[in-house]
This record gives sequence, structure tokens and C-alpha cells, in this order.
Amino acid sequence: MSPETPVGPKPPARSEAPARSETPVSPETPARSNAPARSDAPARQTRARRSGTGRILRIELRRSAAPLAGVLLLILALALLQLVSGPWWKGAESWTQQWTSTAWWERFTMVLMWPLAVTAGAVQGIRDRRSGTSELLAATPRPRWHRATTTAGAFALTLTAAYVLVFLYGGVRVLANDGYAHLGWLPILAVGVLALVAGALLGMGVARTVPSALTPPVLALGSLMAVLIVHDTVTGDLVPNRIVLLSPALSQVYSAFLTVTWRVHAGQALWLLGLAATGFLLLVARKPRARLLALLPVVLGAAVAVPLLPADNARNYALDKAATALVCEGRVCVTKLHEPRLAALKGPGEEALRLLGRLPDPPSAVRESVDPWPVDKEASPPANAVPANAVPANAVPADVVPVDFEAQALDGAPEDEYTRALLAGAGTAPCLDADTSDPTEEQRQASYETEVVRELAARTVAAAWFTGDLKPLRGTGWPRADIDALAGPAWDALRALPPEAQRARITALRTAALSCDGDLLDVLKNGGPR
Repeated sequence: MSPETPVGPKPPARSEAPARSETPVSPETPARSNAPARSDAPARQTRARRSGTGRILRIELRRSAAPLAGVLLLILALALLQLVSGPWWKGAESWTQQWTSTAWWERFTMVLMWPLAVTAGAVQGIRDRRSGTSELLAATPRPRWHRATTTAGAFALTLTAAYVLVFLYGGVRVLANDGYAHLGWLPILAVGVLALVAGALLGMGVARTVPSALTPPVLALGSLMAVLIVHDTVTGDLVPNRIVLLSPALSQVYSAFLTVTWRVHAGQALWLLGLAATGFLLLVARKPRARLLALLPVVLGAAVAVPLLPADNARNYALDKAATALVCEGRVCVTKLHEPRLAALKGPGEEALRLLGRLPDPPSAVRESVDPWPVDKEASPPANAVPANAVPANAVPADVVPVDFEAQALDGAPEDEYTRALLAGAGTAPCLDADTSDPTEEQRQASYETEVVRELAARTVAAAWFTGDLKPLRGTGWPRADIDALAGPAWDALRALPPEAQRARITALRTAALSCDGDLLDVLKNGGPR
């Protein structure tokens, strides 16, 4: 080293720190920079909690029994409604014909879907004990209700999605069939969703209370038997109606014009809310006293719901006023439910009224008939009817020609068939129930068959008198050969009479048919009862 080279001490490392920033930092600057951080802390904590809850919910959706339960429920409901032949396929009450019928028939399938939801919840409820993590999870600082909420939320999402998807599938079919658009089905659907969620919570709560491998199968069998025992389609009138309505499953659809009453909706919703609360409280309870108190919501729910529910099963349902409102074009009217059929009915309806004008005091309108509800069980049957099978004629004024699209099988019929159906019985409703389905062998042997066939023959001849041509009527499942064997001779005998005598016989038949008094074929042949 040269002596000329000056050697000085090395500058300390800390002296380089100020050189990194040319702007001096005042003592007040840190305080100002930390203030926003402190004010944003609660918002950041809230976002973190939400993010954590969402992450946990996604984990539950992937790893819990909730997705499998939803898939099984979806498959079970669609397989029953779409692949298994039953009353949900038939007539105007089919589950793909109207929105209310779709929601109603889906509630009918609760006989199987609700036990499935309870069982799936029970399987989830014993997960911690089965995996051996109960003590570990109990030692964590996270509240027990927090974990229960995310698990219950996962089940609620998947079961709701499956239930709504089944309804939407039926709804698409309803739209394809020009079904009547309305929102009256919404309460029926909402109570069904609540029933599934309540069932899953109940299963989880009971299984958490009794964490045994036998709990899920016992709950599956018990819930299935409970629903079946109180279902009025299975047990009839053996169980009080208020107890029957505690079941989430509704009976079969009786008519497309009916809807579920508000008392049934309110009572079932209160009962199911109590059931769901009890299930959740059992799920989070740690001590025997807490488990005992968890039973309080279901007891209170039953105490409020049972008196609210109807005592008579006929009061479970009521005519839908919006669906039965009349839509008219001229003298021809149909219900709002069947408004798309008005165009096809108008021409034949006016023609039938013109032909019926040949009679004294002819009818002046064509109107779709709606069976009254509730049916009066105490009403006495007509004189010419068999009480077990016969029903009185609809309460239709004498100046109205009734139309029943279902019974008369008018779907896709040509105009002349429409007209002939309206002229049957000289423009009157049938007195006996000539069902469109094939009669059984027992019915063929009963005296009721004779009564129905004789009336159908008389109604066929009456329609032929106006059109001039004897042809079978639509919508009768009874053997046409038997009807023709009676209608042919009666038609020939009627045409052999003078025109005024023919008119008198048809007038007498119409009068008898309006009151369902006497044998119509006797009236047609002899002008009155024998």
C-alpha cells in the first residue's frame, strides 16, 4: 500500500439508511399512515370471516353427504314420476299438465323423499364419531353452532336444488302443454322444500345425540313407516286428519281445479319450522339439559299447528277461484284453466245451441262445468243410481249446456264430435259416472253396468235426433256393442214416430236428465217411466 493513499475509517452501515430516502420523514407521518389501517381492521376481519365461511361451506359441499343426498333425491323423484305408471300420468290431473298439479304430485312423492332426507342427515350426523374426531373438534375454539350452520347450509342447498330441479322439469312439460300460468303453486313448493330441510336437520340432530351405526337405518325405517301410517291414501280415514297433515306428503290430486288451503300451508309450515329448530338444537347441544330443552320448539310447533289444521279432510283443499274463473266468447265459456280450448269449442258450441233451439225452453249458453268441492257425502244419490258408484249431475242451470273436457274426451276431436258431445242427452250432464277407463270384470257383472249402458244409449239417441245420424259418443270406456244393441232399436222406434211426437220424447228425456229422475231409455221409448 502506498503511503500516499489515505486510509480512513469505514463508514458505519447504519449511516446508509438515511441515504435510501431523500425525503425526511416527520414524526407525525407514522401516526397518519397507521390511522387508515386501524379503521379498516373491522372490515378486513368481516371479509375474512365471510371468506372463511364460504370456504368451509364449499368444503362441506364437496366432502359431506349433502351432494350425494341431493343426487339420490333427484333420481328417486324423477324415476317415480317419470318412469313409474301411476295416477300422476292420467288425465287433466297429470303432473305435467298444470303447475299446481306438478307441485302437488311432487309433494305426494314425499312419502319416499322425506325418509331419504332424514336418513342422509343421520349419516352426516354420525360422521365425526365415525371418523374419531369428536374430541379433537370439541377442543377447537370455533363455536359448535358455527360448524353446524355450515353443514346444515350445505344440506339445505343441495336438497333445495334437487327438489326445485324436479319441479322445473315438470314445469317445462307444463309449458309445452300450454298449462295455465299462475303462482298458486308457490306455497305448495315452499312447504315441500322446508319439509326436506327439516327432515335433514332432524336426522343430523338425532344422530348427533345417539351416534350409533344403527341410527341411520332405524331412522330410515321409522320415518318411512310414520309417513305411510298417516298418509290418507294408505290408511284412509283411520287416522285423524290433523295428524295426517303433520306428514309432509300430500294425498293424490283429485282435480286440476283444486288447490291446497292456506290453513294447511300455515299449519304445516309452523310444524316443520319447529321440527327443524329441534333438529338444529340437538345438533349443537352438548349437555343433557340442552338436549331436553331442544325438544321445546317441536312441542310448541305442534301445539300451534294442530288446532290450525282442518279437522275434515275435505277442507284440506278448495276450488281455485282464479283457475275456475270463466272466459267467454259470445255464448260459449270455459274456465281460465282451459282458456286455450275456447277457440276449438266456440264453433261447435254455437252450432249445438242452434240445434237445441228446436226444443221448448232451450239452453242459451255453453259453459264448462266444474265439480263442486267439497263433495256432499250426505247427499242422497239419484233414484236410478247405484250409491257406491253413481254421482248426481253437476249443479248446472237448466239454460246451460255443460262441458267436461276430461269426461267427454274432447282433446283433438273434430268439430262434429264436439257438437255431438254437447248434444248428448239433449244438452244435459250425465246422471251416472261413465268413467273413461275400462270397467273391471266385477263392474261388468254388477247391476250398475246395466244402468250406465242404458243411460249412454239414451244419450246417444238424443244426440242422433239433432244431427240425423246415429254415432257412438266419445269418452265412454263401456263396451260399444252393448250400447249399440240398445241404441239401435231405440233410434229406429223414435224415427218411426211423427215429428211432434219425436220432439215430445226428446223434451221429456231432457227434463228427466236435468233432474236425474227415471230411466232415460224408458223415457225415450215410452215418454215416461214404466
